[in-house]
Amino acid sequence: MRNIYFFLFLGIGIQIASAQKSLTTEEINTFKSAVEKLDSNTQTIVSDFIQYKHLSFLSNDVETQGKLAFKVPRLVKWEYTSPYKYSVIFKDDKLFIDDEGDKSKIDIGSNKMFKGLNSLITNSVKGNMFDDNAFEISYFKVDEFYLVKFIPKDETMLQFIAKFELKFYIKTSDVVEVKMIEPSEDYTKIIFKNKTRNTTLDEAVFNN
Repeated sequence: MRNIYFFLFLGIGIQIASAQKSLTTEEINTFKSAVEKLDSNTQTIVSDFIQYKHLSFLSNDVETQGKLAFKVPRLVKWEYTSPYKYSVIFKDDKLFIDDEGDKSKIDIGSNKMFKGLNSLITNSVKGNMFDDNAFEISYFKVDEFYLVKFIPKDETMLQFIAKFELKFYIKTSDVVEVKMIEPSEDYTKIIFKNKTRNTTLDEAVFNN
């Protein structure tokens, strides 16, 4: 009986491994061109999202929901609406936080780590993070998605984020999921829903 279970699990492992297929150089180049074209034609992004925070000491992931607003060049707002009210705005090299009416501001312009994190968040929202100087990058196909894994080369960044994983719809080349994995293997996973690009977005949305 143990042997039967062993082979069943082995079979499942093989199926999971075979579902993730590395892209060829030609496929990578075609995919990157499509993402970069989509990025260059994007002025705004508005999306709902569901965020899952996985912590090793909790039996269930912490789930939150909210709305994302992005406007070129680097205006980003994460607004959490459930189960609590909380917003984070990246604007003018500053980080504005509103924790249910308790507001604060952090100047990130002189902080290399925060500035780098802002750039990573902005680029991950757009899907365009293909910087071989900053990351070790690997490309895979999983069902109807492309999965791209980014390992930071910067030692300071590695202290906070061990790896980024972005998932794209193959048909649209649009990013639908962002996963940020910490050195402890805890992670934050964000799934975008009802995403639209280039809708009218007033800059007042980014006022704190």
